Amino acid sequence: MTESVTITDNRTGETIEIPIINGGVDATEWKKLLGNIWFADSGYTQTAATSSAITEIDGDAGILRYRGYPIEQLAEHSTYLEVAYLLVFGELPTHDQFEDWVHDVTYHTFIHENVRKRFLEGFHYDAHPMGMLVSALAALSTFYPEAKQIADPDVRYKQIVRLIAKMPTLAAACHRFSVGMPFVYPDNSLDFCSNFLSMMWKIAEPRYDANPALAHALDVLFILHADHELNCGTATMRMVGSSHADPYSATAAAAAALYGPRHGGANEQVIRMLTEIGSIDNVDDFVKGVKAGKGRLQGFGHRVYKNYDPRATIIKRTADEVFEITGKNPLLDIALKLEEVALSDEYFTSRKLYPNVDFYSGLIYQAMGFPIEMFTVLFAIPRVSGWLAHWKELLEQDQKIARPRQLYVGAEVRDYVGIDGR
Repeated sequence: MTESVTITDNRTGETIEIPIINGGVDATEWKKLLGNIWFADSGYTQTAATSSAITEIDGDAGILRYRGYPIEQLAEHSTYLEVAYLLVFGELPTHDQFEDWVHDVTYHTFIHENVRKRFLEGFHYDAHPMGMLVSALAALSTFYPEAKQIADPDVRYKQIVRLIAKMPTLAAACHRFSVGMPFVYPDNSLDFCSNFLSMMWKIAEPRYDANPALAHALDVLFILHADHELNCGTATMRMVGSSHADPYSATAAAAAALYGPRHGGANEQVIRMLTEIGSIDNVDDFVKGVKAGKGRLQGFGHRVYKNYDPRATIIKRTADEVFEITGKNPLLDIALKLEEVALSDEYFTSRKLYPNVDFYSGLIYQAMGFPIEMFTVLFAIPRVSGWLAHWKELLEQDQKIARPRQLYVGAEVRDYVGIDGR
């Protein structure tokens, strides 16, 4: 039996039955009955803007899967570059495919000298690294004009490789500039995460060898952040991509969306909150203040998850591994106490407010030495693979250019009055 819904237009008495397909109903079917009556859905909380085979989320059950693979299995057994391949191409690579993929990404890590010398170094000395990254991504479109040939699969592949490969290089360059340190070139003898850490922290040593456990922890974090369905940044990527803009411009737009504190800046807000609390002894009073509307519990709750964010469980375990090496982040005890108090309080559990991926990720980044200003940049590095997977998918779907409708609530028609008569 086919699942369906039946709607009746009470103005005319007309009725239409619409099938439910893949958990959704076709808006064009509603239009047959309702004409120019639009759905009012601010924030797109109940609107599916596309069909996608990339990421599946069941927020009630706390499930996250990339291309059908549970995030828990990928975090335990896979690597970020393997996951990036999976997201972009739909299947886990064979040995030969993965070898070619890693080679291609590794040997596209360098950025054009003019990007660094004439563009990045033109920013003010205290420019925010994320602002620099957004601008640099857009600038890349001028260095690779062939990227506009989006109908050519070979051209698309090269831009995908370039963007995934160059993100860590650009990110590290933005950080080094912001703290007055010289640029470090990529070391293609290193793996993806170790190379990034080398570009971040190398000073004068001939070769920077990152702690393998820290490089692995970063790789796990990159896997967890690689994609998350149609969030604000990804929706922006698809919207700009639907106009057939080149992938660098679309990625810059997605990164700009990520820049907002409601999106990629959330883990930064967690650190600021924990710092403001200051001590375990202040947790109870802080929680009381939140319940009284005097503050906000950062890192708890999620638009999609109404259960424990599966990524938060993995990150909490990863945090323990990192702190064994770096020493415990002094804010950890406050975080643990805050989690304990909140999860034992019906006020929060009844509202489905559980820790999300941002609650512990900032603590890990801070323990590894990353400044708060780099947190959103660290989010953008892996998320580019998810953005590009969606970009590639929408082109293959021949998605229409995005053009939402609005409900007009402005003034009725009126005649122009000259300035002297107003």
